[in-house]
Amino acid sequence: MNWLSLDAWLTRIRPHREVLALALDMVAVAVAWQATYLFRLGFERWFSARPDYDHWVLLGVVAVYAVLLKLLKVPKGMWRFSGFGEIKRLAVVCLAAGLVVSVAVLMAQLAKVPRAVLALHPVFTLMALAMMRMGYRMLYEHMRSRISGSAEEQRRALVMGAGDAGRLLVAGIQHSQGWVVVGFLDDAPEKRGARVAGVPVLGTLEDLPRFAELHGITHIVVAMPAATAAQRRRALDLAGQAGLPVLTVPSSQELLAGRHVDQVRDIEPEDLLGREPVELDEGGISECLNGKVVLITGAGGSIGSELCRQVARYGPSKIVLYELSEFALYTIEQELSEKFPHIPLVRLIGDVKDLEHLRYVFGKYKPQIVFHAAAYKHVPLMEEENAWAALRNNTLGTYNACQAAAEHGAERFVLISTDKAVNPTNVMGATKRAAELVISHMAGQGHATRFMAVRFGNVLGSSGSVIPKFKGQIARGGPVTVTHPEMTRYFMTIPEAARLVVQAAVIGESGQVLVLDMGEPVRIIDLARDMIRLSGRSPSDIGIEVRGLRPGEKLYEELLADSDVTVATPIKALRVARLNNFADHADAAHWLRQVAVMTNPSDQELRSQLRQLLGKEYPGGSANAFT
Repeated sequence: MNWLSLDAWLTRIRPHREVLALALDMVAVAVAWQATYLFRLGFERWFSARPDYDHWVLLGVVAVYAVLLKLLKVPKGMWRFSGFGEIKRLAVVCLAAGLVVSVAVLMAQLAKVPRAVLALHPVFTLMALAMMRMGYRMLYEHMRSRISGSAEEQRRALVMGAGDAGRLLVAGIQHSQGWVVVGFLDDAPEKRGARVAGVPVLGTLEDLPRFAELHGITHIVVAMPAATAAQRRRALDLAGQAGLPVLTVPSSQELLAGRHVDQVRDIEPEDLLGREPVELDEGGISECLNGKVVLITGAGGSIGSELCRQVARYGPSKIVLYELSEFALYTIEQELSEKFPHIPLVRLIGDVKDLEHLRYVFGKYKPQIVFHAAAYKHVPLMEEENAWAALRNNTLGTYNACQAAAEHGAERFVLISTDKAVNPTNVMGATKRAAELVISHMAGQGHATRFMAVRFGNVLGSSGSVIPKFKGQIARGGPVTVTHPEMTRYFMTIPEAARLVVQAAVIGESGQVLVLDMGEPVRIIDLARDMIRLSGRSPSDIGIEVRGLRPGEKLYEELLADSDVTVATPIKALRVARLNNFADHADAAHWLRQVAVMTNPSDQELRSQLRQLLGKEYPGGSANAFT
C-alpha cells in the first residue's frame, strides 16, 4: 500500500471531517439496525417478518441519533485521538437515543417492531461506532509508523523551496520521529508537479494558505539558504500569513560554520532583516591580524565575545581577554579554547577604570591591535542614578585604554561606539559621544597609534536588547511591551557587526569615526508583530502593550548628525564620518583631567560637564537636546 498516498487522501478530506463523520455514523446506525434484526430473526425471517413500515421507523431512528450526536458534538471529535472518553460520549448517545426510540415506538403502538430489536439496537450501534473509531485509529497509527517509524502524532510540514536544501532536509527528517513532509512549494515552473526525494511539489509559494489547510499542516519550513535576502524575506512573510509555527534551515553562513541542513531552527529576528551578506577584504584583515597580539576589552560581552571569535579566525599570535565579569570571561575563554585550541589566550580580570592596571597589562603583553568594547550601554539604567558610572566607564575608561595603548606602541586602537552618540538625549549616548571625542583628541596628539571609532546601531540578541525580551514575553503568553508605536531602530546581527568592526580596524585612519551601513530602520512594533506571527501566534493571542518612552529614549536613532559628512570606503558597508576635530580644542586634556578628579558628583553636575563638552561640538544642537 502507498501509505503516503493514503495520508495525502486523508488530509485532503480533512476539511470536511465533521460532515463525513456524521454521515458514517448514520450509516453505522442503519447497519446496526439491520444487524439487530438479523440477530433477532435469523436469515430465514430477516426480511419477511419485518413490518412494512420498518423503513420509516429506521429513518426516524437515524434522525434521532443524528440529532443527539450533533447535540453532544460527537462529530467534532478527531478519530485518531479516540479513547475511553470518546466511548463514554458514544454510550450516552446510544442510551439516550435507544430510550427515545423505544418510547416513540411504544407510544405510536408500532407493535410489529420486535421489542428485542429496540433493546439491542443501542448496544449494536455502540459497538459499531466504537469499532469504526478504533479501527481508524489503528489504521492511522500504523500508517504513521510506516511513514516515519513512529506511531506518534506527527508534525506535518510543508517545505518552501524544492532545491538541494529541501531535498537534504527531507532526507534528514522525513523518517525521524515526529516529522512528515507532506509536500514542497516552489516558484520554479519546471519543478511544478515533480517529486523531490519522493515528496511532491504541490504548487508555488503563494499557494501556501490553501495547501496548509488542505493537508492539515502543523509547521512551515523555509528551506532557501541560497536565496537572496529579499527572496527569503518574501518567503517568511508568506509563511507568517498561514498562522502556523515557522521554522527554517540554517543560512548559508551557518552551513559554512558546520551546521547541517536538517537542523531546523526557529525563525530568528536576523532572518527578518532582509540584508545581503557583507563582502569583506579577507586578505587585508588576515594581513592586519595574522601573527599579531590582539587585546579586547569587554571580551565577554555580546560584541566583545563575537570579536574574539572573528579575530581568532585570522590566526593572531595571542588574544588578551580583558573582562570585568568573571563568569563572562570564563564563558568566552572556554569557547575559544575548544574552537581555537592552537591560539594562546591571556585571561585577565580587569577594569578599564583602573589606569595603572591597564598600563601594566599593555606593558607586559604589548598588544598591537586593541578593540575597546567595554561599555555600559543600557539607556534607562544609566539615565537614573548611574550617570557617574557611565561617564567613568564609557568616557574615562576609553581615555585610560587610549593612554595605555599610546604609551606602549599599539598599532591600532578601535573604539566600539553607538548611534546613540549622535545628538545624544541621554547619559549613555553622551558618554559614548564623549568617548568618540577622546579618540579624536588622542589622534591629534601625534602618537604612532592609529585611534579610530566604529559607530553602529542596535545589535540583535545582544545583552539588554529588545529581542530576548520579546522572546521571553511571547513564550510566557504576552503581552509584548513596546515603548511607542512609532519608535524605530537600526539593527544588525552580532556577527555582522563584529566582522565590520574588524574590517574597520584595517582600513580606518587615525581620528576617523567609521559608520556601519545599518540598512533601513525598523519599527519596533512591526518587529514585535513579526516575531509573534512567526511563532504561530497572532497579535490577538499575544497582546502588544504600549508603555510610553522611558527616560532618555528617542523615537528614532541617527547614525550621523545633520552637520556630518560621510565618504565612501572600499568596503560598501562602511563609510567614514568627517566630524569636527576635538583635537583642535586646547582645553581637551583639561576637560578630561577635570572630570577624572571628580568624586561622586551628582547627576546634575555630570550632565553639566557633558553639556559643556558636547556644546562645543554641537553649538545650539546636541547641547540643547541633551537635558
